[in-house]
Amino acid sequence: MKRQLEETFPSNMTEPSNVLVVGVGGQGVIMISKVLTILCQQQGLEVKQSEVHGMAKRGGSVFSHVRFGGHIYSPTIPQGEADILVALEWAEGLRWLPYLKAEGGTFLVDTQQIVPPFACRDRRINARRGYVDKNMTELIRQIPNSLALDAVSMATDAGVPKAANTVLLGALSTALHFAPEAWKKVIEDTVPAKTIAGNLLAFEAGRDTSLALDEEIPAVSHQEKTDITEDVCHYNAQLEINEAWCKSCDICVRFCPECCLRLDEQQIVELFEPDLCTGCRMCEWLCPDFAINVHLETVFET
Repeated sequence: MKRQLEETFPSNMTEPSNVLVVGVGGQGVIMISKVLTILCQQQGLEVKQSEVHGMAKRGGSVFSHVRFGGHIYSPTIPQGEADILVALEWAEGLRWLPYLKAEGGTFLVDTQQIVPPFACRDRRINARRGYVDKNMTELIRQIPNSLALDAVSMATDAGVPKAANTVLLGALSTALHFAPEAWKKVIEDTVPAKTIAGNLLAFEAGRDTSLALDEEIPAVSHQEKTDITEDVCHYNAQLEINEAWCKSCDICVRFCPECCLRLDEQQIVELFEPDLCTGCRMCEWLCPDFAINVHLETVFET
């Protein structure tokens, strides 16, 4: 479901404004808060940022508080006081929803769903995962000023698949009284030089989506997408292993719940028991070198 965001703050911004950015490690939560913080500083506003990532190496919970305005005394946002909640992942958005203002709060969320390994405790193929099954359509309808969009697909169309956070920045820009060119300048100064063009396209895509779309588009809930049984389909898991990136740390081998991985003679990880692999993504999430990507192919029975 997609809705056009309303501008949330007055142009003078004398009162403190609170933006909470949440997601999981590797999605670019800190990048969003950094861009917003720099932008506020350039506009002459007092701004304080607080971020917590700790053990959030790839896949762990990450969040960042950004408060700006005339005078800011604390960097953290109290529960129920966030003017805008920006969620880069669906479950994280639900987790932090109590921090959003009940009246007038803006909810901006990517429909991407990253299922953590501990939600896959049932090792059977196609077993129900312990991921939140809250219906997107119903939830968005309950929040008047909200926008849910597939930022990952939009970033991929822009040529930079990892720029989903920049898509959300574009949507966020429509809820704040900062000039689009000011946002773009900060983005240009923040992202790697070779990705500037793609990030600017992603920013425009998110901004245009928020400004141009105010109709409701049916969203598919997680349960609707994944509630399938063994007699309907099964998954074929394919592991893409970047040998140049593998550092032979053996973490994926030791933590694989199916024991289907090993190090070969060159000490490079390999999938030696493909029939045992359930596609749980444990190896992908735990690899510190980002050398493993898991691709799941759904095969329907005829």
